[in-house]
Amino acid sequence: MKLAIRLFIPLFLISFSGIAQNKYEREHRIRKAQFPEKALSYISEKLVGAKKIRFYKEIDSTKVSYEVKFKKDRLRYSVEFSEEGVLEDVEILIKEVDIPNDTFARIQQYLQKEFTKYHIRRMQQQYPLGGDSPETTINNAFQNLMLPSIKYEFIVAGKQDKEYHQYEVLFDNKGNFEKLRKSLPANYDHVLY
Repeated sequence: MKLAIRLFIPLFLISFSGIAQNKYEREHRIRKAQFPEKALSYISEKLVGAKKIRFYKEIDSTKVSYEVKFKKDRLRYSVEFSEEGVLEDVEILIKEVDIPNDTFARIQQYLQKEFTKYHIRRMQQQYPLGGDSPETTINNAFQNLMLPSIKYEFIVAGKQDKEYHQYEVLFDNKGNFEKLRKSLPANYDHVLY
């Protein structure tokens, strides 16, 4: 009986941690040699002429993924892959002027309703893999096409219940809310005091 209880309690706690809408993610910089070969084959030609190329390994509460960040043609890209080197999404850092007015107005309405105060820290236009091939998704992202499948990801410092937290909020291409997750602030382990 005691063994059953010892096994049940951890399983019970694990099942509830999977339900929570929190994003416990840490990214650590890695060398190019540590990046999955399959992932590099998808984007190697896109890295030609790119600047500030950085490779990262992200450890999430549910998975491990790899990300390459770089600047090309005055745009900042982030291309994320699974542990097996399968493309997950391509993100482009954007500003308010890059989002259609009615879409941004809908996003602001949601943020004003959800938070008593908020500050937008970062906005990204996201090209998820979806039903397209990885090559098509990458080409669409590098052409910066406004497709019905794109999403907008906002990193927001927001106040709810008298406390500020950082959130990752996802919207569809029309500005309709899709997902809200509390996220950890950036990792500053490298800073010595």
